[in-house]
Amino acid sequence: MSAAPRPESLTRLEQEVGVLVRRIRRVIAERAGAVHPELQPASYLMLAHVAEHGPMRASTVADLFSIDKGAISRQVTHLIELGLIEKSPDPEDGRAWLLTATPDARQRLEQVAVSRRRYLADRLDGWEAGDLETFTHLLARYNESLGAGTEVD
Repeated sequence: MSAAPRPESLTRLEQEVGVLVRRIRRVIAERAGAVHPELQPASYLMLAHVAEHGPMRASTVADLFSIDKGAISRQVTHLIELGLIEKSPDPEDGRAWLLTATPDARQRLEQVAVSRRRYLADRLDGWEAGDLETFTHLLARYNESLGAGTEVD
């Protein structure tokens, strides 16, 4: 297979990334629903990040996701109402609060992660190990080139 001219390759890359983004949005919505039927996709991403990296202040989450503090406040309130996030006073600053995923949220997120890994393993079963490693390496390089290392992971 000969290489396509660079402008054509970049156009094709944009198309494939578009397909990937649409698929990711659908999958995130499905995962949010699997964690809790009332959980919104944006709140799912925030919850998953707090569960993995928390406890943390809501202002930190707002900065990480480039969301205004009012929207974060509404999401936090909703997550608390769903029993997925808890707030506790920040020991370093009594005026601030730290967000922590509840044990129930952690368990639900883990179940979704197990299911996700099983799904990927099934879908990529026909891939040779070298192809998977090459794809992973190239995807990481792509993300690094676009500055993804400075964004929420």
